[in-house]
Amino acid sequence: MQTAVLAGGCFWGIQGVFQHVEGVVSATSGYAGGSAKTATYEQTETGLTGHAEAVRVVFDPQKISYGTLLRIFFSAAHDPTQLDRQGPDIGPQYRSAILPLDNQQAKVASGYIQQLDEAKSFQAAIATTVELGKTFYEAEDYHQDYMHNNPGQPYIAVHERPKIEALRRFFPTLYRAQPVLVAKTSG
Repeated sequence: MQTAVLAGGCFWGIQGVFQHVEGVVSATSGYAGGSAKTATYEQTETGLTGHAEAVRVVFDPQKISYGTLLRIFFSAAHDPTQLDRQGPDIGPQYRSAILPLDNQQAKVASGYIQQLDEAKSFQAAIATTVELGKTFYEAEDYHQDYMHNNPGQPYIAVHERPKIEALRRFFPTLYRAQPVLVAKTSG
């Protein structure tokens, strides 16, 4: 198994998209970019911690590549041209970022962004940053599987659910109808 860490606005939507991708084993909401001490929702939402709301995606490289995950991230999961925001969510905690776990992932991510820029794939410049060496911290339990558990919540219906439809439309062979959910521990 391999792991990718991606940030693109509210982690509920990013997690929801990747939970519907064939080859993804798990997608977990969390924080990346700041310290362990500030890896809480309340502190991250201030925009002062250095954290971005992020998702750790564990995937089977025999079924899906890191590059394909990046294609989904850029085309279905969020708008990579928005600087420090996604839709109504504003602040550095909602930035578009790829948080590679090693130099190879960083090289692939940077190369892909360069290809998209050179091809003028978007009408505006890509704001996505590549931030190597950032630790991922899991978010609180109530944030896990949020889109799945709250499908009728207005924010989900308006801002996040359309991302699942984009995934299904753009990547029909990779779309999984039943999401892989975060395993809850009993205790």
